[in-house]
Amino acid sequence: MGSPEWYRSLDAQGRTAFWSSYAGLSVDAMSVQLYAFVLPILLGVWGLSTTGAGLLASSALLTGAIGGWLAGSLSDRFGRIRVLRLSIVWVVVATMLCGLARNYNELLLARLLQGIGFGAEWAVGVVFMSEFSRDATRGRTLGTLQSAWASGWGLAAATTAVAVATLPVDIGWRVVFFVGVAPAIILFRRRLAMSDSPAFAATTERRSWHGIFAQGIRLNTFKGCLLATGMHGGYWAIATWWPTMLLLERGLPASEVWLHTAVMILGSFAGYAMGAWASDRIGRRATLAGFALGGMATVIILTQLPLPTAFLLALTPLLGLFALGVYSAVGPVLTELYPTALRGSGLGFCYNVGRGLAGATPLAVGGAIASLGFSRAIGLYVAISYGMVFIAAWALRETRGISLTTEVSERVKWGSYSLARLTPCPSRSQVHGSSSAACQDFTAPNGRPCSRGSTDGLSPIPVGEPP
Repeated sequence: MGSPEWYRSLDAQGRTAFWSSYAGLSVDAMSVQLYAFVLPILLGVWGLSTTGAGLLASSALLTGAIGGWLAGSLSDRFGRIRVLRLSIVWVVVATMLCGLARNYNELLLARLLQGIGFGAEWAVGVVFMSEFSRDATRGRTLGTLQSAWASGWGLAAATTAVAVATLPVDIGWRVVFFVGVAPAIILFRRRLAMSDSPAFAATTERRSWHGIFAQGIRLNTFKGCLLATGMHGGYWAIATWWPTMLLLERGLPASEVWLHTAVMILGSFAGYAMGAWASDRIGRRATLAGFALGGMATVIILTQLPLPTAFLLALTPLLGLFALGVYSAVGPVLTELYPTALRGSGLGFCYNVGRGLAGATPLAVGGAIASLGFSRAIGLYVAISYGMVFIAAWALRETRGISLTTEVSERVKWGSYSLARLTPCPSRSQVHGSSSAACQDFTAPNGRPCSRGSTDGLSPIPVGEPP
């Protein structure tokens, strides 16, 4: 069996970029998700309250918003690969500090620092890979890249299970935070030999991050934030509290908790594959809406009905499928909403502001456990989160197959027309060497060719047409 179409479409540089990004996201995911697996231990060893535990979970998400936003903006100015070199070092150093924490306050500080690198690695890694992807297969390329999160999740679960089983409890939970050091060093050395994407290298325009709030772009930014907030809110409520719910409310032994987690992770791999395929085949909006409704229905059934443990286990793969499969479509959507000069800033802002706002979800669940119980508190906030994803999917425009190289970089209003500054299609001028041809061969936002009558780069398009 040969490699999939999306992988064959990448050149040598693109394939190297894919594996570098995949490895970075795996280390990133493993590092930040270790906390969810040591949480039951810390509740006993340190006597944490559920509210305090929820704050530790939310802290990395809140600073992840800052890290992703800043890193995305810096990547637009200084290049993607330079920022990625720094982000992987930051993540692993902050994760080691988690393992060295002597008390709650030190662990909270380490988690705050960890979140900055955590947000930076994902935001810039996805933008970096999107610029190597082909238009027709971008959904599958970035969807497969997103499955690195499940790989990191599985590594976090396996590492914690082995450490807790073989080492004293007060040592085992600390050791797991040092597992990612060696892979991070190898990855950093590999990235020293890598360069930026041709799309970024060809872009001479450098724009300030607040261009994402310019007229014609700000609405995309709002919708992207709403989408990311709902997506993150649903996932992090599940990832943070589900193992603890199984252990403390359901009374399952640790071995069964690991089993439930394992089947959820397997379901998430299926979700990534399904979401990646669907976003290229039926479109980004339909995929997002379908996963939002499926996730909402699944979590309501699992948390609001008194299901036997065996039935709960049988349905758990669906929980992972919908919770993480939705990520497959989000990466392509957020990269396709912005021009190259603002792509890092736009994705970094939307994804990570959404993550920061969603950081309140684990805290809200922790605060509601006393009155609602684990299951009902999780179900309530996850359902609300996926409702936000559905609304965002309805409001967004379809971006499947859009080109990242012939793109709208600025929109301004002029009377009854919207004037779009467009990137010229180079094919005719490159072939014939004609500067006048380059002034005529343009692509309109609606996909139809249009021509301009002057060299100022402006082409009139009726306001009512969708971009």
